[in-house]
Amino acid sequence: MSDLASIARGGVLRATVNTGNRALVQPVEGGFTGISPALGRRLAEEIGARLEQVVYSGAGKVFDDALNDRWDVGFLAIDAMRAKSISFTRPYHTIEATYAVRVGSGIETPEDADRAGLTVLTSTGSAYDMWLTANLKAARLERSGTPGESFEEFRGGRGDAVAGVRASLERHFAGDRGYMVLTGTVAKVEQAMVLPGPDNPAIKALDDFVARAIADGFVATHL
Repeated sequence: MSDLASIARGGVLRATVNTGNRALVQPVEGGFTGISPALGRRLAEEIGARLEQVVYSGAGKVFDDALNDRWDVGFLAIDAMRAKSISFTRPYHTIEATYAVRVGSGIETPEDADRAGLTVLTSTGSAYDMWLTANLKAARLERSGTPGESFEEFRGGRGDAVAGVRASLERHFAGDRGYMVLTGTVAKVEQAMVLPGPDNPAIKALDDFVARAIADGFVATHL
């Protein structure tokens, strides 16, 4: 058995789907589109396994299950803290995180949100949560559950700005004139395929798989 095929056990590949990141996953009738589900399908086909999609509503929950034998391959942002529990491939895509704010709030740029007396709401365990934890200087950082939950709590009046993946924020607040998504970027987040455990022996084979998917245009086609 090849190192790549060893990722699936018993002929089944359990691949995560994070519906909280709309830049990578888009729910459609009967399933999911987007680059992450597409990579999961391609990997299953390449190793001859049946694909089983394990659906999560946020990246933090995917990471929490990394050592609980709930999935075989996942899709997460590269982060040094996460490397203690999972192994990363090279990045296959970089996404932007930014803020949604209320129109008339006086917050026009990400820097405007980082002021004393303001509160930034974020999704627990997300890559941008980790970035904000390390980099926010003056504003108060508060956490909610999944990205969708944090967006709804912001609608309900909590916080002065809510962080999220740009594509997810734009979809969630589209058509609502009371809110706007800032044009500026809070953080750029590199996305990778991941395996459970640090120094997973199959990570090189999976990294080679990602390299091929980038080189032959598969990734670009599904973004």
